[in-house]
Amino acid sequence: MSDKSKAQELKELLFNKKENGVDFMSEEELKVCDEFCEGYKKFLFKNKTEREFAASALELAKKNGFVEFDKFGKKLEAGEKVYYFNRGKSIILCVKGKRSIKDGIRISAAHIDSPRLDLKQCPVYEDGGLGFFKTHYYGGIKKYQWTAIPLSLHGRICKNDGTFVDVKIGEAADEPKFCITDILPHLGAEQMSRKANEIVKGEELNIVIGSRPFKDDKESEKIKLNILNLIYEKYGVVERDFLSAELELVPAFTVDDIGFDRSLIGGYGHDDRVCSYPAMQAIFNIDEAPEYTAITVLTDKEETGSDGNTGLNSSYLKYFIEDLARLEGFEGRDVLSNSKCLSADVNAAFDPTWASPFEKNNASFINNGVVVTKYTGSRGKGGTSDASAEYVSFVRNILESNGVLWQSGELGKVDAGGGGTVAMYIANLDVDVIDVGVPVLSMHSPYEIVSKIDTYMAYKAFYTFFTK
Repeated sequence: MSDKSKAQELKELLFNKKENGVDFMSEEELKVCDEFCEGYKKFLFKNKTEREFAASALELAKKNGFVEFDKFGKKLEAGEKVYYFNRGKSIILCVKGKRSIKDGIRISAAHIDSPRLDLKQCPVYEDGGLGFFKTHYYGGIKKYQWTAIPLSLHGRICKNDGTFVDVKIGEAADEPKFCITDILPHLGAEQMSRKANEIVKGEELNIVIGSRPFKDDKESEKIKLNILNLIYEKYGVVERDFLSAELELVPAFTVDDIGFDRSLIGGYGHDDRVCSYPAMQAIFNIDEAPEYTAITVLTDKEETGSDGNTGLNSSYLKYFIEDLARLEGFEGRDVLSNSKCLSADVNAAFDPTWASPFEKNNASFINNGVVVTKYTGSRGKGGTSDASAEYVSFVRNILESNGVLWQSGELGKVDAGGGGTVAMYIANLDVDVIDVGVPVLSMHSPYEIVSKIDTYMAYKAFYTFFTK
């Protein structure tokens, strides 16, 4: 006879139980989780831009047996692994399944760009005894968060002769950093009277890059001259080369364990690398041919709307799938309409300090597992694909049948704001899609926080989706 009351038994049967991963996972799995996150921490610190992530993904793909896809070659055999590298800033990884391509494919789509500061095309100037870079912020940021913190410079400078120079300075302990100044509180009365979104304005995000003049008293702009000379000596580029450069300022922070229990990870770029890294590892760890062809697409430009030829509002993923289909004698559209996708993107974790924008019954929580987000968008569900009940049921069943801790979540109260992912662009291809990702604290800040348990459960979710 059960010691539980009737009410307790009914609660277990009827309530949507929210579980902390520590209670859900064995000690052995917690150890695997922590080991997985050590690899993630190293990768996150090494790859702070979309170019760096894509290049590292390509290198790892080759080590894991992936070869470049030949769209004019022969049809793929079960278990074959191919990649498509798109302009150095996005990549598709594919493992051919046992089934015919006409039965559809399994897609995990994540973005590898993060909010940052981009240099303008003519960025270098001097004023008031200091040298500066002019910037244009990329993605949704709180601009004041980017002042008075150490920044590093990453990117590529392309010259007219077809050569290029890759730049990465400010990450090593012995390298110089860069910084945006802020006004001291004693003189900040005017600044503090501004609206919160104008405390620091876009044109005030100017990067300090030096202060010593060139030793020649016959010229003006000697600080700018000295800085450009140092850049020329190190990289062999001149000021006009900035016109054909992509240079980004990102936080020069390490990636760290957070808390006495080391249960959390703090760092720059969790959105969305905390999903893209697990999605990448999931496809790398497919040991034998899956039932359905598996694809991980690591894409660019999501933070600015997915436009551009390396973002998922373009056609490169559709063309890749059409080429796969053609090699087997089928139409791409028939493959797509039978396909399923997990849009691997983050959600906002409930923050008790800033609880007012959340609706607690439908918020996601740290350590409760990967978040399944039926719809994103804003207010009246604008800009979302809104997954069908049938597809939500399909995803629920896969996760629950394979020991994946998961939770549902929404991005705040109905009229509190909202956001978007790549899901709508996948849905526009006639693919069933839903957002599945990791809850994040301080999202879009220079230093975001995630749970190790949730990160590992994201990996487990994507791997299960590919292999079950």
